[in-house]
Amino acid sequence: MLCECTAFLEMETALNDWQTIDFFTDESLVEDPYPYFDDLRSACPVLPLPHLGVVAVTGYDEVNFVYRDTEAFSSCNSVVGPYATFPVPLEGDDVSEIVARYRDQLPMHEHMVTMDPPDHTRERGLLMRLLTPKRLKGTEEFMSRLADQQLDEFVADGHCEFIGSYAQPFAMLVVASVLGVPEEDHQRFVEGFGLSKAPGGVGAGEAGNPAANPLAWLDEWFTDYIEDRRRQPRDDVLTELALATYPDGSTPEVTSVVRTSTFLFAAGQETTARLLAAALKHLAEHPGLQEELRANRDLIPGFLEEVLRVESPVKTDFRLTRRSTSIAGVDIAAGTPVMLLNGAANRDPRRFECPNDFQLARPNAQAHIAFGRGAHSCPGGPLARAESRVSLERILDRTRNIRLSEEHHGPPDARRFNYEPTWILRGLTKLYLEFEPAEAGK
Repeated sequence: MLCECTAFLEMETALNDWQTIDFFTDESLVEDPYPYFDDLRSACPVLPLPHLGVVAVTGYDEVNFVYRDTEAFSSCNSVVGPYATFPVPLEGDDVSEIVARYRDQLPMHEHMVTMDPPDHTRERGLLMRLLTPKRLKGTEEFMSRLADQQLDEFVADGHCEFIGSYAQPFAMLVVASVLGVPEEDHQRFVEGFGLSKAPGGVGAGEAGNPAANPLAWLDEWFTDYIEDRRRQPRDDVLTELALATYPDGSTPEVTSVVRTSTFLFAAGQETTARLLAAALKHLAEHPGLQEELRANRDLIPGFLEEVLRVESPVKTDFRLTRRSTSIAGVDIAAGTPVMLLNGAANRDPRRFECPNDFQLARPNAQAHIAFGRGAHSCPGGPLARAESRVSLERILDRTRNIRLSEEHHGPPDARRFNYEPTWILRGLTKLYLEFEPAEAGK
């Protein structure tokens, strides 16, 4: 039997032409990039594009291969992609020395997301001390209380703009708790993120003009915290972070600890907010699924994995080829920006049957690479999963008949959604929901 997604692929491929569409500037790809991704993959899972010298990798196995090869592929351009510039040409079969010499001139070079081993390994080790399974389990009670506090603010109204009312403030305050930000300072962070461009997408930039460091304001605040805890240690998480040492026993510079903290703060909350918005959108469009999850809460983790697969919060990641190599038999010259399309790899029909269909019981949904793979796999992935699971449990407990607002999103046969205009991230800008408050005790 022909899958619905197969027919969709055949129809949509004819409508797109990867040779003429510029992924980095074409606004038509913002709302729905998936037909374009399918078009690229059908041409070749490893495909040189006619724009900016980029090689697009859309295949599941091929993306995994690049993620795991940190010797041939550098993360120095993971945030700025094809707009990484060096003061000298990237010539020859091995540009490793040039990358090492000038990487500190690239935007976001000070954050671990752009580092390569051994620097990345050392800095990531600091972060993982905060994200242990025991600590995450210990935050679940706080998450549940926080979820109810956020829901208290709008459930009785029967409607909300979900991202601003719940997803972003909830995710931000959970990360604040994990990092040990004093509760009396939480409102300051809420206001800071409300005014900053950081949550709009780390390094998204304007038309190929990425921001140098959208997290600078957070750096200042965490510098104060870390310096204070080193002078006067307390029994709190910030002190643990401030006094943590590298595996060799050496003490990190304050700036290293600060940047580890601030990147988790910004990137961690955005992943969760996008996941929650995508999950609620899907539930609002499928009322029967709401009841299925209410009746069987054990299905929620699998539901979230399928949401991550179908709507990966990160559309693209980048690597720079350090030495001439090949991916699946395709030769890649040193100095080539390689675009890893997570959103495409997670819909590769060679890995996922009928990949454009949402399947609650998909047996291999958790094999998705929404959180990357290898050394740079998202360290906050377990936290995002826990936050989203707890949130859905409380939302399903306290609401009934969750649906999309036709005033804002149109009728079922003509839905309207706006997505953030960035080639890096995938996320709704607004999600207007209507619902009935659940009766007490039901």
